[in-house]
Amino acid sequence: MRVPGEVLVPGSVANLGGGFDTLAVAVELYLRVRIVDVRDDGGSRLVVTRSEPVVTGQNRVEVGFETVARHTGRRAPSVFVEVESDIPMAAGLGSSAAAAVAGMRVFERVTSKVPESVLLAAATAIEGHADNAAAALHGGLTSVVEQDDGTTAVLSWSWPDELRLIVATPDTPLSTAKARAALPDVVSRKDAVFNLQRVLSLVHALQSADYNRLRQAVQDRWHQPARAALVPQLGPALALSDPEVLGVFLSGAGPSVALLARRDFPRLERLLRSLYDEAGCAVVVRTLRVHPSSGVTLGAVAAAHGRTI
Repeated sequence: MRVPGEVLVPGSVANLGGGFDTLAVAVELYLRVRIVDVRDDGGSRLVVTRSEPVVTGQNRVEVGFETVARHTGRRAPSVFVEVESDIPMAAGLGSSAAAAVAGMRVFERVTSKVPESVLLAAATAIEGHADNAAAALHGGLTSVVEQDDGTTAVLSWSWPDELRLIVATPDTPLSTAKARAALPDVVSRKDAVFNLQRVLSLVHALQSADYNRLRQAVQDRWHQPARAALVPQLGPALALSDPEVLGVFLSGAGPSVALLARRDFPRLERLLRSLYDEAGCAVVVRTLRVHPSSGVTLGAVAAAHGRTI
């Protein structure tokens, strides 16, 4: 059994425009779990003794621990932890996935290493989709592929070091369930082709540092129009015109909005904040680096510098 310690898991920005339920990138916002006590009683449970911010009901860290215990069939000790998170909840920044993954990492700490495929399967069972969980597990930019056998493959892609995400999070939490309920059941062929073209253009632009393509490449016709009424200032943010703004898109299910840039970050923070100030909407604006990839490579190298992990 490993000695008590700390587990650190990043938040994430998902979709990146048209990559709905497919693309996510880990960012330097973190959830920290500190193990304060381990009781070797075979209880296979995790108890959150303190959480900041406070979480009502069962904490997703606890759910993650219990879920991976069921998936592996291993007996584990009873573990008591304290949780602190910089990732705002219900904000489209992967707080739920980070918490679930953190619980799984704690399980590994007090038992032994769990295959990444099992961790991803357990996280997907909790979240209902794999994109944020893949980024939280592996870092960097990831895409997920649901396979015919029911498993999910993860592709890891390079992210340009100079590229940052400026993220505006309005003080209007939005649950993923509510954001998903707003989506249409059917997408037209024209809109499907539109998104496919752009998401492929986005991956290519990021791999080749072809930043001139980014503004068009993060456009979307699937989920952003349907969620616009739920997200303060999404329309004005998407319409921002500035030579240093490389692209703008909804972060995950929202209501956070992300802007891509490689310089002039303080001015662009002010520019983005001004949209919400004009509407009288409280907002927090952050410039975030991408949390680096873990570098775990379990499969063959895929085309265009993507790798299966």
